[in-house]
Amino acid sequence: MVLRSPILNVMANAALKAARGLLRDFGEVEQLQVSVKGPGEFVSTADLRAERVLKQELTRARPGYGLLFEESGETPGSDGRHRWIVDPLDGTTNFLHGIPHFAISIALERDGEIVAGLVYDPVRDEMYSGEKGLGAYVNDRRLRVSARRHLADAVIGTGLPYGPPARDPACLAVLPAVMAATSGVRRMGAAALDLAYVAAGRFDGFWEFATAPWDIAAGLLLVREAGGYVSDLSGGHTMLTSGDVLAANDHLHLPLAALVREALRAFRAAPRPATGSEKVEPARP
Repeated sequence: MVLRSPILNVMANAALKAARGLLRDFGEVEQLQVSVKGPGEFVSTADLRAERVLKQELTRARPGYGLLFEESGETPGSDGRHRWIVDPLDGTTNFLHGIPHFAISIALERDGEIVAGLVYDPVRDEMYSGEKGLGAYVNDRRLRVSARRHLADAVIGTGLPYGPPARDPACLAVLPAVMAATSGVRRMGAAALDLAYVAAGRFDGFWEFATAPWDIAAGLLLVREAGGYVSDLSGGHTMLTSGDVLAANDHLHLPLAALVREALRAFRAAPRPATGSEKVEPARP
């Protein structure tokens, strides 16, 4: 049995307590009261209840830490070094449609760096956790990224936009290029679990644009501690601010990044068809 550190115990206990309510509500998903938060994005009573539980448990255990939650935003703490970054229900749309693929994501940031991460899948009872320099685990099993060396053999996860971002064709320009170069692309609907799957070797890589910090903070730590690489699309480390993320093992990270960048470059260089609003000059005789 893996012995968790005090900080991971705090995170795990909070996630397990919040998960009890999520599982209860998931069993009655048709009766949930749902309000529209934006196009294609919903917030449920289950989501808000899980957030309250997590906030209460994390604050009780570490009262001085700051908080960054998806629904309630940021709450500064008296301890200026530490901040919890939390998504109480990653995969809300899956949850509301009865699709059993969602998770709780908790990350601890210290002095601007993620030092601990936990992603809990309550349906499968899989708890992915890790700390900087101490490795990553799912339940009691050590995690390692896959060892595949060629994109042609790889399965890659992604997230596709919804609402207004989905109308930006640049967001979709990468998809056909990655599909053509790999064994397959999967869009599962929960970025935290996608990154945990990269850490577990289930996915060989993952990319997504315009994520939020709570979507990816814990997963970034898990991939690194499982021996993988994470970056933004230019190879930098602005993932939590830019929202663009690319993760893979050491063999596939550079080829996948190059493939994504080339697809975007080709899209931006391609001529655009004229729209109805553009003025067209008459042909000269």
